[in-house]
Amino acid sequence: MRRAAMVAAAAVLVTACGSGDTSTVVGRAEAGALTVGVRYDQPGLSQKRLDGRFVGFDVDVAKYVAKELGVAEDKITFKEARSAARESMIVSGEVDFVVATYSITDKRKEQVAFAGPYFQTGQGMLVRYSDDSIKGPESLNGKKLCSVKGSTSAQKVKSDFSKDAQLVEYGQYSDCIIGLMAGNVDAVTTDEVILAGFAAENPELVKLVGKPFTTERYGIGVAKSDSVSREAINKAIEKMIGSGEWRAALERNVGPSGYQIPEPPQVTEKS
Repeated sequence: MRRAAMVAAAAVLVTACGSGDTSTVVGRAEAGALTVGVRYDQPGLSQKRLDGRFVGFDVDVAKYVAKELGVAEDKITFKEARSAARESMIVSGEVDFVVATYSITDKRKEQVAFAGPYFQTGQGMLVRYSDDSIKGPESLNGKKLCSVKGSTSAQKVKSDFSKDAQLVEYGQYSDCIIGLMAGNVDAVTTDEVILAGFAAENPELVKLVGKPFTTERYGIGVAKSDSVSREAINKAIEKMIGSGEWRAALERNVGPSGYQIPEPPQVTEKS
């Protein structure tokens, strides 16, 4: 009886020692599965295909990070993270982390923490191919400008360049593109790398105009208190960049759009 009790106690001890702290992403990864927030509608960056597969640069970054945390690709559950929902999904624990063209801003850091950045781009403009009246953000007074709920892109244009622009918000960027091609809006603004993917899909219907007019640093969003996981994710990003897989993933997913592949950013979001 005494020996059986000792064996049982040892088993409990081993289980306790092997279990992760489920309050952190690193701890939950030890159980072998993670839930990651991504976009479903961004060509070259993050798309859910008709066959259910997820493809794109952000998806590859998410898979690489998960692998470095010990989670196999088939143990990742992807959830749609629209712009307006990203903070709440992290805070509520609905996802473990978010990789969704998620620009690092001070306002967002009031609710969540970021690892990275893992990519840097700038805000751009997309218009109908036949429209030569819009040359950049300063050409939008009296025009209908589309962006998505939860994004600051359109407001940036209105406040800094064209105060009489008419803002139109849709749920997803793909909705904005449909609205643009249908003539319901005159321009779409968001990060240039996102717009380049849509332009590549519809080269005879839409085009990029002007030059980037902001700096956007993409980070991986995690819970604000989870500094341990943020540092682990930072190491994964640095390893992806150093191994050459970062550039390979960009060339594979974004390169076909003609977007010029930039140099990798320096990881700065640390404790």
